[in-house]
Amino acid sequence: MYPTLLKIGSFEITTFGLMMFAAFIIGGWVLTRQFRRYGLSDDAASSIVMAAALGGIAGAKIYYAILFRDWHLLLDRAGLVWYGGLIGGLLGCSGYILVKKLDFFNVADAAAPGLAIGYALGRIGCFLVGDDYGRPTDSWIGIAFPKGSPPTTAESLRQFGVHLDPSIPPDQILRVHPTQLYESASAFVMFAILMYASRRPHPKGRIFGLFLILMGIERFLVEIVRAKDDRFLGPFTVAQLISVIVFVVGVGLILNRREARVQDLR
Repeated sequence: MYPTLLKIGSFEITTFGLMMFAAFIIGGWVLTRQFRRYGLSDDAASSIVMAAALGGIAGAKIYYAILFRDWHLLLDRAGLVWYGGLIGGLLGCSGYILVKKLDFFNVADAAAPGLAIGYALGRIGCFLVGDDYGRPTDSWIGIAFPKGSPPTTAESLRQFGVHLDPSIPPDQILRVHPTQLYESASAFVMFAILMYASRRPHPKGRIFGLFLILMGIERFLVEIVRAKDDRFLGPFTVAQLISVIVFVVGVGLILNRREARVQDLR
């Protein structure tokens, strides 16, 4: 773990912040290249990245505050939730698309691969600061986060609702599933699939629909081994409910656009 890269007084640069920056830069670069292939301008690509950044960060913070029912968390440095960021970013970009009268599905298809690779890099940042990890495991892949956010102590895991042997001391550090790496690896695979699909003729909206389907499946599965305290229906989390909705929307989008005119991509 390398949570802090540089600290001068109260000012610090974290690895999470660096990876978030990299996610926007590399995701924006991919998006710009895709925009050119879809006949969209570089200026539009830059504006979409800015709208996604502002809307995404706002949405991620609002979702976090709602999840914990505490509006003071809006001013807290921590707490960026992916689905909140996706919804906020989508709203921000939709506003720009509406003002500029762009084709929504054309823009969404062009942006999908950039979203996937941005997500992959962002989750690496989560890993480096020891955040969003999974449940305890004795397998070889288990990783301990002694300086995580919070550390993977028995006490912290119990606060996440994880059932542990009562004989385990509260301060004992446990190895957990590195779910951040599971998600990052999955997102890189998603990126490859979306890039391949985008280079083949397809109806408008199919690539974004495919992104939603893959995203819904990936997040639903990884939540099974996540250390979470928002399980509202037995073992199911709020994120899994949203994943099902995202998956259904993606399937509906693909089916609805099946009869749409096929683009002749260059």
